[in-house]
Amino acid sequence: MPPAAPGFVIQSAAATHVGHVRKHNEDACLDRPDLGLWVVADGMGGHQAGDLASRLIVDLLGEMALPRDAGSFIAEVRARLGEANRRLVAEARQRGGDAVIGSTVVAFLSFGAYFACLWAGDSRLYRLRDGALQQLTRDHSQVQEMVDAGLLDPAAAERHPLANIVTRAVGAAPELELDKVTDRLAAEDLFLLCSDGLSKMVADAEIAEVLARTPVAAAPQALIDAALAHGGKDNVTAVAIRIGAPLA
Repeated sequence: MPPAAPGFVIQSAAATHVGHVRKHNEDACLDRPDLGLWVVADGMGGHQAGDLASRLIVDLLGEMALPRDAGSFIAEVRARLGEANRRLVAEARQRGGDAVIGSTVVAFLSFGAYFACLWAGDSRLYRLRDGALQQLTRDHSQVQEMVDAGLLDPAAAERHPLANIVTRAVGAAPELELDKVTDRLAAEDLFLLCSDGLSKMVADAEIAEVLARTPVAAAPQALIDAALAHGGKDNVTAVAIRIGAPLA
């Protein structure tokens, strides 16, 4: 992010639900407008202790101090995610065998008039601006790689048998690789962080419609209700962030 500039009034809300099928909620989220930091982490289903992984990520990031500048803010988030990765890899080694303790992560950072997003895996960041919903992250997944290679129609990706296989996650490899996107904020922007329990259950058009008509405080639960109405086959988490009026 560029140097600090006058920022905006920001409102946010978060909610999570175990869903209709799974016994444990391996999702975790962070809603810290005081820091300008919001996070969704989705413990890797089918592996060991996914809830441990997602909770570690959220706890480490939640312990951050108020950022001094944009550069150090991003660096600190990267460092703490790297520390989570090291701890999870070490824990998996201690357990032996083929143990993997991992979690996807998507982190949204605001500082002044700008934002940055860091992510690994298929938890997503969307932006609703002027009525149009845009996915700002690109899934780190096998089906996304197939789409990029022209081997799979994007419309069929969510229903593909490999749809749950991610290619990056915190704890999945000794070195954590994160992608980043940055941009300016604008008044009336609405951002959504979510786990794949939402994006795989609710079409983008319905997500946009719910966000457009629902106050930010109620939007995460409204989106979760939509996912549950469509089957709720996975844990589902949503964090909504509304950019309000510019600060004087």
